[in-house]
Amino acid sequence: MPDKSILHMITPLKLMSPFDVNMATDAGYDMIAVYTGVELKAVQGLVQDAIFSRNPKLSARTGVFFGGRDAIGALDMIETARKSLVPPFELSIFADPAGSFTTAAAMVACVEKALKVKNNRSLSGMSVAVFGATGVVGFSAAVIAALQGAKVTLVGYDGPDRVAHSSREIKARFGVDTEAADGSSEEKKAAILAKTEIALAAARAGVQVLTLDQIRKSKALLLVADVNAVPPAGVEGLDLHADAVPIGGSNVLGIGPLAIGNVKYQTEFGLFRKMIEAAKPVCFDFRDAFELARTLAK
Repeated sequence: MPDKSILHMITPLKLMSPFDVNMATDAGYDMIAVYTGVELKAVQGLVQDAIFSRNPKLSARTGVFFGGRDAIGALDMIETARKSLVPPFELSIFADPAGSFTTAAAMVACVEKALKVKNNRSLSGMSVAVFGATGVVGFSAAVIAALQGAKVTLVGYDGPDRVAHSSREIKARFGVDTEAADGSSEEKKAAILAKTEIALAAARAGVQVLTLDQIRKSKALLLVADVNAVPPAGVEGLDLHADAVPIGGSNVLGIGPLAIGNVKYQTEFGLFRKMIEAAKPVCFDFRDAFELARTLAK
């Protein structure tokens, strides 16, 4: 009988997301164990219990997944897990808090594809504004875009302070520069759009971030992408299924949440499959998700 693949799913929240459990199960894990309410200090013990209880030859058949709603917290859990390994006792690691890493990866990958196909351009040097940048998807998308050479601005709906903190965090952790901007009024958002080529809407579900009037008035805007599938749309006039098509009669192209969601689904599923099929232990965060998502968006 083949050696079973085991996944330990860990979250600091009261509940583990059923979405992630379903994805891991459908990807093919033989056994899944869920741990909730886990603090960072408990990660080492859980990881070492997982690695020392199996023959090192099964290290690639053992995995740990980190959920939650905090991108920085998930990255810290990854780092703690990596430091807890005692070669040859190892395991595979994957984090996707609130599905944000794979969603952000899919969003940027779809934008990258549209730029190449429609404008023959790459993300490098493009001005990108991220609305909802303090959330897990917005934060991750901002980092991915900045790592691709984009000039990224984090827009704060409640002023510049929180996004400025996120910008400093991005610089400290990833070594890339981003800007912070105040998007607390419609006038301030319009001013940001006036000098933005790509707008990424990553606000919480049911919140409209950009109006059609703002989009039409921007002379710089080329493309808008939105991950909010809950009415009202995050971007007025953007169809859920839109895949790089003009928004509301404008020249601005739009990518809707279901087009992004299709790539997100394949990306998360694909990373779980890569864990199961790996010959040696692997470690995945949003950067790895982006590398896979950009192959799926083609």
